[in-house]
Formats: sequence, C-alpha cells, structure tokens
Amino acid sequence: MKILNKMMLAALALSTQTAGAQALLDPTRPPASLGVRADAAGGADGAPRLQSVLISPRAGGRHVAVIDGETVRLGEHYKGARVARMSQTEVELVRGRERQVLRLEPVALPPVAGSGMQAVN
Repeated sequence: MKILNKMMLAALALSTQTAGAQALLDPTRPPASLGVRADAAGGADGAPRLQSVLISPRAGGRHVAVIDGETVRLGEHYKGARVARMSQTEVELVRGRERQVLRLEPVALPPVAGSGMQAVN
C-alpha cells in the first residue's frame, strides 16, 4: 500500500509540472517574412496592387484576378472600375475614360538557409 501511495504521489507531482518544450509549428507554413510587404494593402502611392491572375486554358474559360485581397472576374467591378482585360501578368481597370493597368510584381524569395543559394520559383 505504501508503494502504491508513493507511486501515486510521484505521478501527481510529474503531472503538475509544465513541459519545457516549444510549441509545435506547422512545417508546411511559409515563413512570415515571405512575400510580406510594407504596402500589402495597396501600393505605396495608394494604388491597387495586383496579387494574382488565374486564366483557364480552355477557350472562353474563367478569368479571375486578386486585387488587394479581393477576387474579381473579367467584366466585374473593383471599387467602381470595370475589369476590362486580363492577361497572365496584367489586369486593366476602366473607370469612365480613365484606364489603369495593374501588373504583377515579382516577389524575391529569401535565400535557402545554409546553402548560399536563392530559392527557385
């Protein structure tokens, strides 16, 4: 009985101690610094920023762009401007007679740790 009491006390003492290990991080999550820009909510001059363009390879297929985090399709409106044209790297917005072409900006990838090489897209 004394042995059982000692074992229960030891188990209780061990269970009340907190683990000193670090929290587990998702190994598939990209580093926070990857692709983060100071002007993430638009260009430094307040202009909208094109973030992505997806064009279906099928004739008449879907054309979708992401501008400042908002998904828009060809022909839809973004903040009062009509999405008039899309290519793999550009989106043209038309507001009355005014035309604005948004272009994808290449994102520089950080160097691969310890290799002296830069990551390849």
